[in-house]
Amino acid sequence: MNPDIKRSCQNTTRSRRYRFCQGNSQFWFVILVSIAFLFIITGPASAGEKYMAGEPVLSASVAGTNEFSPGQDVQLAVSVENTGVNEFKFSYSGIVDRDDLPNTAKFLTVTLENGTTPFIVKTDPQKLGDLKASSKVTGIFTVRIPSDTPSGTYSLPVNLNYTYLYDAWQYGTDTIQYDYKEKNLTFQLPVNIKPDVRVSVVSSNVSQLNAGLEGTITLTVKNIGHDNAKKAVIIIGRNGGSPVTPTQSSAYIGDFPAGGTATCVFKATVDKNAEAQTYPLDVYARYENYEGDFVNSDTETIGVPVGDKIKFTIVSDDANLSPGQKGVITALYRNSGGATAYNAQVRISMVDPFTSNDDTSYLGDIAPGETKKASFLVAVDRAATLKPYGIDSEVRYRDAFDNTIISDPVKLDLNVTEDKGPVATLLKNPVALAVIAAIIIAIGYIIHRKKANR
Repeated sequence: MNPDIKRSCQNTTRSRRYRFCQGNSQFWFVILVSIAFLFIITGPASAGEKYMAGEPVLSASVAGTNEFSPGQDVQLAVSVENTGVNEFKFSYSGIVDRDDLPNTAKFLTVTLENGTTPFIVKTDPQKLGDLKASSKVTGIFTVRIPSDTPSGTYSLPVNLNYTYLYDAWQYGTDTIQYDYKEKNLTFQLPVNIKPDVRVSVVSSNVSQLNAGLEGTITLTVKNIGHDNAKKAVIIIGRNGGSPVTPTQSSAYIGDFPAGGTATCVFKATVDKNAEAQTYPLDVYARYENYEGDFVNSDTETIGVPVGDKIKFTIVSDDANLSPGQKGVITALYRNSGGATAYNAQVRISMVDPFTSNDDTSYLGDIAPGETKKASFLVAVDRAATLKPYGIDSEVRYRDAFDNTIISDPVKLDLNVTEDKGPVATLLKNPVALAVIAAIIIAIGYIIHRKKANR
């Protein structure tokens, strides 16, 4: 090629390249300026996170024991666990972080139902808040297990209600639209009811169970449970502050099968200050169960009637004695209580101005409402003041079990009065005293003359 022509072509190419490069430089300059302008306005871009998949995965179970006995109010702990995971997380600038994670169960509500079981759920649905992944939460429910519930395994439905973040759409750089979904799940919780012995008192009878006395309590009991007890012992116990206190509190009955009955006799004392009314008494069994362990049954509380205590009253008129006089006084003692006093004897307590060498009187057996007479030899001091006196007396007796008991004090009224007999009246009359003196003098004179004439 001609050198001049070749040189001319090279110059033309350089000119075109220059113009192309110059055009591209202007384009990229505009782009860089725009980016810088956006950077200045918005500041440095930060990386956000977005999850493309994931949701809560919940399960429910009983926390702690799920084995109970009939006739109880139990606290059933329901544990809810979230094992959900988030998948496909994206992290880059321009994404705004979401307020919630897709695998968080929000506004979790747990509802325990009785289903087809005989149980009674007493607790309302519980709101347990938000449950994040890899977390647990527990709700406590009070459940009544009726006393006639057969042994076996029962299923209690538990319902879980919650919402979760299903999706989120971002508009621009600062706007997000959330889409939540609500979900309900139901699980079955197994609850085991153990076979047990439950004591029911079929009949009761008391004898001599009065305030201040020891009496008997006869009980006929029935095993209304579902376990066949071995080596069973029926036990009675004092209930709280009841005045009835067992003194012979247990009776061995041996085998006590489900549906079986037994009759037991116990002894108990009653506080002397108890009123005549019905008081509580606890009854339960200690036995060997189906697993070979010795356990106590649930306690049944029954009422036992308590009668009036033995009380004595004096129903006769007041006794009367005069100063310097010694005589027998009598009093009628009545048993105003509710039981028989055996081998009763009454004793009086002497105080000045009285003395006695015979201060005890035997009454014998006194049934309720019966009256017996007591007699005492009493002497009154000559210097005694004329007025009414009260002498304390007490009755010592035995109950039906030969226990010695002393009654409350009984006041015996004794009046010290002026002697109004004929001799005392004569001696207080001056005329009579003069006549008596004249007679005595005359008799003395006659005797003296007879002796002088001999």
